[in-house]
Amino acid sequence: MSNNDTAQGGHGREDGTGKDAGWERDLLERLAFAALTEQQRARRWGIFFKLVLIVLVIGIILSATGHWGKSALTRRYTAMVRLDGAISANSEASAANVIAGLRAAFASQQTAGVIVSADSPGGSPVQAADIYNAIRRLRHKYPKIPLYAVIGDECASGCYYAVADAQKIYASPASIVGSIGVLIDGFGFVGTMHKLGVERRLLTAGKYKGILDPFSPLAPKERAYALAMLHEIHQQFIQAVEQGRGKALKIHSKNLFSGLFWTGEDARKLGLIDGFGTTRYVARKIIGARHIRDFTVRQSLLDRVAGRIGASIAQRFEIDLFQPVPRLR
Repeated sequence: MSNNDTAQGGHGREDGTGKDAGWERDLLERLAFAALTEQQRARRWGIFFKLVLIVLVIGIILSATGHWGKSALTRRYTAMVRLDGAISANSEASAANVIAGLRAAFASQQTAGVIVSADSPGGSPVQAADIYNAIRRLRHKYPKIPLYAVIGDECASGCYYAVADAQKIYASPASIVGSIGVLIDGFGFVGTMHKLGVERRLLTAGKYKGILDPFSPLAPKERAYALAMLHEIHQQFIQAVEQGRGKALKIHSKNLFSGLFWTGEDARKLGLIDGFGTTRYVARKIIGARHIRDFTVRQSLLDRVAGRIGASIAQRFEIDLFQPVPRLR
């Protein structure tokens, strides 16, 4: 091998000046590595300052809202369960949904108090009684957690039945409250069928299987039987209200259980409610936990559609506690 070949090979290669060219490559590598290290360091500092900025912003927000130093995992709140719309087994205001929400609300360790936000014209006496009994059980099981009912536009009949055992009931002066009564409603088409020459053919196995049939005359015994049943349910309703409201109820009023309904202003005088207030007022001033967490159980779209179909089919077989209320148009 010639001397020229040796001079051109490996790191011993020399440039035209006869100097070793390997130091240039080492310098470039060091400069590139230094630049990369500086970029990484700058990126880390950038992330650090962004995190500091986020922490400062969160701290300002928490300080402004009065929650500085309180973790979301430990902060006490007011638990709310909504009782909206007609009360029936197939609605969002069913006993199953309302009770499930109440159980979850009471079981939470951060719950300072529970509010039932009630806005309903009533509904099934069975569903209303189930909610009433569940409230009694939960209040007994969790004696340190108060439960209040707050009425919106209306809480009539079955709705009032359901919340009668709340520790206290609040409403607006213009809310509609009461309607402590029971009804079965329907229509009779006997005369119309006779005029049209239509013959009703009703076959039953059981003497009273066709009772309250709208196309048949209402016999005196059938009327008496239905009224006796309504009276029995009415007495159950009255007993629940008297037991739930206790001494707060002004039971000397002869019209209290007549099925009449009143404004919140008059309901307070009768002892049907304890005062005026919204859910936020009760959460902030009465319970002392302004943050409200909603525990309401919501139905899926498919369940709501199926429930409406089932309710329309079964409507004539249900005893409804519904009472018409005034509407602003």
